[in-house]
Amino acid sequence: MAAKRTSPPTTTVKECQTMIQITLQNPTVKFLRQQMEKAGCPVPDSFFRAAYCPLHRAAQGAFMRGKGVFVCSNYTVLQEQVDRVIIHELIHAFDDCRAKINWNNCAHHACSEIRAGHLSGDCHFKRELLRGFLKLRGQGQECVRRRVMESLSANPNCGGSVAKDSMEAVWDICYNDTKPFDRAP
Repeated sequence: MAAKRTSPPTTTVKECQTMIQITLQNPTVKFLRQQMEKAGCPVPDSFFRAAYCPLHRAAQGAFMRGKGVFVCSNYTVLQEQVDRVIIHELIHAFDDCRAKINWNNCAHHACSEIRAGHLSGDCHFKRELLRGFLKLRGQGQECVRRRVMESLSANPNCGGSVAKDSMEAVWDICYNDTKPFDRAP
């Protein structure tokens, strides 16, 4: 007898939108929004939206210039996931605000992904352990590198060795750039 296949748990768009409203009270989210306002890029509550994302999409959210931050309701079930996605995407929005990122330029895209992966908590030891990655030394940087490559692979301008070469070219300066934080949280 074949085992019954179950779909991974998901939330509705409405449930996800409720979690987004809770996330907007997160101290890190408040801080990032204040810093964007100071940089001349105010971020109203309407900047954040829940959406059902295509099934082939690997990310849990996205930042789109002129449209805001989208959180994929079908890929987020926990409040902590929504918090992390919004922080990650707000770092992209901050980068775009201060540097007018050319998202078609692989080095620009890589730099923002390095910063978002490093500063958002995506690669915290606990999260990596839950993903099945267990290494005591250097796991954080390995995680950031892995996740940058995943993101760049979705950019049609970053095919082949261009993605890795771009990431390596900007790694040191971008990994050590903690703005608007004083240090990596």
